[in-house]
Amino acid sequence: MAETGVSNLQQRIAVAFAGIPLLIWLTWMGGTFFFTLVLLLSLLGVYEFYRLLAVRTFPPALSLFLFFSILLQLNFFLSVVDTWVIVLVILMVFLVLELFRTEGSRIVNVGSSMMAVLYVNMTLGSLILIRKIDSMGFSLVLLMFVCIWSADILAYFGGSRLGGRFFKRKFFERLSPHKTWEGFMAGCAGSILASALVAFFDPGLPVGFALSVGLFTGLLSPLGDLVESMFKRDAGVKDSSTLIPGHGGILDRFDTVMFISPLLYLYIFFSKGLNGL
Repeated sequence: MAETGVSNLQQRIAVAFAGIPLLIWLTWMGGTFFFTLVLLLSLLGVYEFYRLLAVRTFPPALSLFLFFSILLQLNFFLSVVDTWVIVLVILMVFLVLELFRTEGSRIVNVGSSMMAVLYVNMTLGSLILIRKIDSMGFSLVLLMFVCIWSADILAYFGGSRLGGRFFKRKFFERLSPHKTWEGFMAGCAGSILASALVAFFDPGLPVGFALSVGLFTGLLSPLGDLVESMFKRDAGVKDSSTLIPGHGGILDRFDTVMFISPLLYLYIFFSKGLNGL
């Protein structure tokens, strides 16, 4: 078991060394580079979610989910129409298709299909909206990434060291038996510290705003993992896929990003902490 744990950790570190610089570069480039990244994540994420759906429900063809994903992400990038128009069209299509199908529950089929398309695409699409914010987009996305990564790393080592050696108080055992309160507190500290460092090296970011992002990222980031764990447990699988060595699938690796990014966008939208937004 110990060798397996070390091997898994080594895989996670190797993927991080290769993936993080690429992710930061694509974020810095912005435009079609960043859009292509988000689109790829969305298509892979929808594919993985479709596989989870197929365990419990009877969704229509996968190609339809992928087409709707492209449609939504293109609209986030190009801002052709209000997003609710596309969402309404997707709902109408799913409803009409269900008239001609006989498998499973109609309500469950339509509801789960809508959730799959919207959960993946609306959350990841928030990244595009944040990145498009003039002059501050890169800094804001980078701030979120660094806070999430720091919270994840500190929670992992804080929970395994402090939680395993001393108290080991479970955080949410029903969905994630390995999470501890010690790990949660360590993750919060890591996120706040990371936000302070990003603000220090980026004078364009107001310190108070950056620290507030670090705080709510640390407090809320475990919820993204718990939501993903809830879906996987319902489908009876350990990982959404085996695409990323040591991490699982896109939904496993980007679950926190998917949960935090729309919250960050809403916070920016309603916050007066950044002048000119």
